Amino acid sequence: MKVRACGICGSDIPRVFTKGTYSFPTVPGHEFSGEIVGVAEGGDKSLIGRGAAVFPLMPCRSCSACEIGEFALCENYNYMGSRCDGAFVEYIAVPLWNLLLIPEGVSYEEAAMVEPAAVALHSLRQASVGIGDHVLIYGAGPIGIMIAMWADIWGAGSILLVDVDEDRLSFARGLGIMNTCNSAKTDIVAWVSEQTNGRGADVTIEGAGSSISFENAMHTTRRFGKIVLLGNPAGDMVLTQKGYWEILRKNLTLIGSWNSYYATLPVNEWQLVLNFIASGKLRLDPLITHRVKIEELGDALKMMRDRSEFTVKVMYVNQ
Repeated sequence: MKVRACGICGSDIPRVFTKGTYSFPTVPGHEFSGEIVGVAEGGDKSLIGRGAAVFPLMPCRSCSACEIGEFALCENYNYMGSRCDGAFVEYIAVPLWNLLLIPEGVSYEEAAMVEPAAVALHSLRQASVGIGDHVLIYGAGPIGIMIAMWADIWGAGSILLVDVDEDRLSFARGLGIMNTCNSAKTDIVAWVSEQTNGRGADVTIEGAGSSISFENAMHTTRRFGKIVLLGNPAGDMVLTQKGYWEILRKNLTLIGSWNSYYATLPVNEWQLVLNFIASGKLRLDPLITHRVKIEELGDALKMMRDRSEFTVKVMYVNQ
């Protein structure tokens, strides 16, 4: 496959600059799409010239999780970009099973964002969001914004997006996500109460991976509400006694959400994302703030690490 587009994920920053990959050397890059330029001996040559998005996880397909299609929970998986070489390259070999052919009208750049869009979709499906629900999202990064987009498609009654970065919130409002709150400047509990007529959120997505948003989630979710834990923390998560009491006294349901679902039944979330992009209902292009060439990847990673420029989705593009 000739890599045509590959997003830089926030997880790539510590992977490159601090904690490293599982082995060294390893080429990062797991949010990608490309053009099929060759097949193995005896392979289907009609695929040559087709575009495809790539599911980067390579499961063992023999453990108990794989037996029921829960490939993200595989006990012995490989993963492009962290456990083996990924897509910050010009060409990469990928298994046929990991390919999803790109529908007509979907760009390589949009197809490269199927991975984070599927993660966003999975978090809402974990909570079984209902029509008219108040959906509260902590974290206005790329995935948080995608969750808001999905919630709108889903028929949420209101979508509330929270962050401490005013630039991110302003960007989200530019995309039509209007109910935003800077929790560093506003009483978040009072704001959510006002936005939901005193009810609290029906579904809360903790996508920031911070103790503060974790704590606030308990106080801003209604009785018998659901909290989906999605954010990947950089350190320990801390919950106060008062926050813990909220779980007990409100009968809250806490749900973990990891990666996305790739099996055919009940639904391949990756294929669902591609279908919604192709239909025009999900528009991901506006999230791309930077496009770089392969020789500019190093500078782009440093820019994201140092936050020297405002970014949402930075993407390596190979025309």
